[in-house]
Amino acid sequence: MEILDTGTSELLCEVERRVATVTLNKPEKKNALGDILTPALREILLVLERRQDVGCVMLTGSGDAFCSGGDVSGMGGSSPRSESEHERVVELTRRQEALTLRLFELSKPTIAALPGAAAGAGLSIALACDLRIASANAFVTTAFANIGLSGDYGASWFLPRLIGLSRAKQMFLTSERIGAERARDMGLFNEVFPQDSFREDAFTYAARIANGPAVALGLMKKNLNRGMDQALSASLAMEAQHMVSSGASGEAAEAIAAFMEKRPPVFHD
Repeated sequence: MEILDTGTSELLCEVERRVATVTLNKPEKKNALGDILTPALREILLVLERRQDVGCVMLTGSGDAFCSGGDVSGMGGSSPRSESEHERVVELTRRQEALTLRLFELSKPTIAALPGAAAGAGLSIALACDLRIASANAFVTTAFANIGLSGDYGASWFLPRLIGLSRAKQMFLTSERIGAERARDMGLFNEVFPQDSFREDAFTYAARIANGPAVALGLMKKNLNRGMDQALSASLAMEAQHMVSSGASGEAAEAIAAFMEKRPPVFHD
C-alpha cells in the first residue's frame, strides 16, 4: 500500500491493489466540504488520473458519514463581498467543473462508497461517480431547501437521469431522507453492504473493477456518458472507434487467451 500526500490531513489517499481510496477526513463535521478539503480533492483527482497503477478511484468518508455537503458554519456571513454577482457565478461554475465534472469525465471508473449520510453537495459528488455503494445505515438527502439554497455541484443534472424527473423534484422540494435499501430500489445505489463489514466489502468491490481491462473500461465509461445526450448514429460511430481501439490494446488478446485456456485473465502485473 502506498500513502499519497494530499497536502492536508482533511483528505487522505492510499493506493492498494490498483484501488485509490480517497477519504474525506473531517469526521467532527461529517466530512463537510471547505476551503482546505475541497481544493485538495480537486487536485488529487488530477494526480490519480495520471497514475498507471490506479485502475479505479473510490471516494469515501471517515467516521459514520460520507459528506454532509458544504460547511454551513461558513455560509451566510454578514461581511460584504467585494465580488460582483457575475464574478461569483463564474467562480462557482469553475469550482463545480473542477470537481463534479472532473469526476464524471475521469478516464478511470469512480465509486462513491457511503459509510453513512450524503447530503447537499456531498450527495452531488456521490452522484457524479460512476457507481455508488453504501452501508446499510446510510441515507441521502438533497438538503438544499433546509438552508434556503437551490442546489449546486450537479445534483439537478444527475438525479433525473438516475431516478426520473418526478422523483428528483420530490427529493429537491422536500429534502426527504432516503435510506439505503430504498435508495438501491430507486437506482441511486448499486449495492448495499452490512454496516459491520462495509469498508472491507467496498474495497473488494472496487478491487474487482480496478483490476479489469483498463483501456476497455475507460472507453465503456465514455460510450455510456456520451450516449446519454447524443444521437444513436453518433454512439454507433463512437462504439466502432472504441471497439477498434480496445481490440488493439492487448487486453482483448489476453482476455481471449484466458478464455481459451480456462483461466482468469491477468491485465496487470
